[in-house]
Amino acid sequence: MKKFNLGLVINPIAGIGGSVALKGSDGEGVAEQALALGATAKSNARAALALEILKPYRDNIVVHTASGEMGENAARTLGFDTEVIYQLKSDVTNERDTEQVVAKLMTLDIDLLLFAGGDGTARNVCHIVGDKFPVLGIPAGCKIHSGVYAITPKAAGRVVELMITNQLVSLTDADVMDIDESLFRQGIVKAKRYGEMQVPSELRYIQAVKSGGKESDELVLQDIAADIISKMDDELFIIGSGSTTAFVMEELALDNTLLGVDAVQEQELLASDLTEPQLWQLIQNRTQGSIKLVITLIGGQGHIFGRGNQQLSPRVIRAIGKENIHIIATKTKLNALTARPLIADTGDSELDMELSGYLPVITGYNDQVLYPVASPQ
Repeated sequence: MKKFNLGLVINPIAGIGGSVALKGSDGEGVAEQALALGATAKSNARAALALEILKPYRDNIVVHTASGEMGENAARTLGFDTEVIYQLKSDVTNERDTEQVVAKLMTLDIDLLLFAGGDGTARNVCHIVGDKFPVLGIPAGCKIHSGVYAITPKAAGRVVELMITNQLVSLTDADVMDIDESLFRQGIVKAKRYGEMQVPSELRYIQAVKSGGKESDELVLQDIAADIISKMDDELFIIGSGSTTAFVMEELALDNTLLGVDAVQEQELLASDLTEPQLWQLIQNRTQGSIKLVITLIGGQGHIFGRGNQQLSPRVIRAIGKENIHIIATKTKLNALTARPLIADTGDSELDMELSGYLPVITGYNDQVLYPVASPQ
């Protein structure tokens, strides 16, 4: 029986700037700046979550990859038959390494190219592959606007599992999108389509391209903001990123970090654009119940954690407590999910499970609905 030949590429620094509020890892010196601020690389851990799903099939898989942190370490640690097809020349990788590894993999008889990164990594892969070969992304970056990514790392593993077990999996074209990170760090989102790639299509596991645009129904947003503001007493309110949460800040007449995390107490701005360490320092000595978290979902995808709010780390979320999380969204946004559940992709499987089930979503003033949050795939 022919073994399944899996091409694997990991961008070791993907998303490294997320937890320290740098809004990504693109740009010269950004990764070094993130490390200096205490950030840790997590893309290998997220790739391992996908590969963990495939462990029962190890005898039938050969992983073709680059040396070290670009794939070899993750594959060998989990016991996969691993062929190193590209040797890194430095411990510091860049987009040229990604493109060279992909180019080498395209000369081999691989069945699928699996890569871990963000939208910048997807662009690098697309530059070499185009729309001629099936690929699948493991989400590991701050920005995941592209439709070539699975909704979670484990979901990526499930899609590959379907292929390995010879189940029917359709191929579809998905857009590769990215935004200008220099503008992103100024709170300006400017997305652009860079091409498309073929992805194995299984709608339970593959994300939609991120919806753009602001809410048009201002009255509904005013009602949602009024509900949150009415709950504000002397507790500390952590306000997550997004246009819906930004409306709450606008109604409070407070400066807002559209793509960051702010802190409000007694309806006054306490701190803005907090990094994960700063946020942890702010909350760690407070009693649970004295902190509230206001978040919204990412339009079109349904993520409440793991997309653009990596500052809200597992330890921060646990310290706040599930019962102190306020999810806000219009019913229009919820209906756009077409009954798909919300997704908690914190990077901590146990926490994702704890967050699963039906949670209340505030959809207006004194108006809320129960909506499911998915268990880890």
